[in-house]
Amino acid sequence: MVISMLAGALGLAYLVYYFSTKGFNLNINIVNFVFLTLAVLFSGTPRRFLDGLQVAVKGVGGIVVQFPFYAGIMGMMAGSGLVAIISGWFVAISSETTLPLFTFLSAGLVNIFIPSGGGQWAVQGPVMIQAAQELGVDLSRIAMAVAWGDAWTNMIQPFWALPALAIAGLQARDIMGYLLMVLLVSGVVIAIGLWFI
Repeated sequence: MVISMLAGALGLAYLVYYFSTKGFNLNINIVNFVFLTLAVLFSGTPRRFLDGLQVAVKGVGGIVVQFPFYAGIMGMMAGSGLVAIISGWFVAISSETTLPLFTFLSAGLVNIFIPSGGGQWAVQGPVMIQAAQELGVDLSRIAMAVAWGDAWTNMIQPFWALPALAIAGLQARDIMGYLLMVLLVSGVVIAIGLWFI
């Protein structure tokens, strides 16, 4: 109970700070945070919160809780400049010919930490676009390389498969071996395509 009250109090403190400094400026993030904070407070204990969440959203409860943390990780990686550093490593060893391939590989790596395609583009896209402009690479190839890199490593984070798994009565671990093979084969195919096309 103490953990929930502490988490709820911290959430409320942030909300007071947010509304006192920004006024009644609602966006999707703050609305989600309000609901999350209230749910934690009203549940009383972390166990009751997670039990209630499981009943409410059945098989995707863990995912619902994970995404605010992913948003936090994305904010830290963007704010600290870590995404720019990772992308910069790949840009530093790239040429006009290899930039799409290295963009794909860096996007796959960044996607492990930022599984949202839109969030990933927001922090990695500007770095890669600037590199493409400096090296004279077609911007559409770089945009697609980021998108393919994001989609590629989704094979090891199969959120996209959850509805089908629920219908089939399976869990993610039941398909991970197959997805690992798809990850490896598709990585080679996409890399070859980006190198030669």
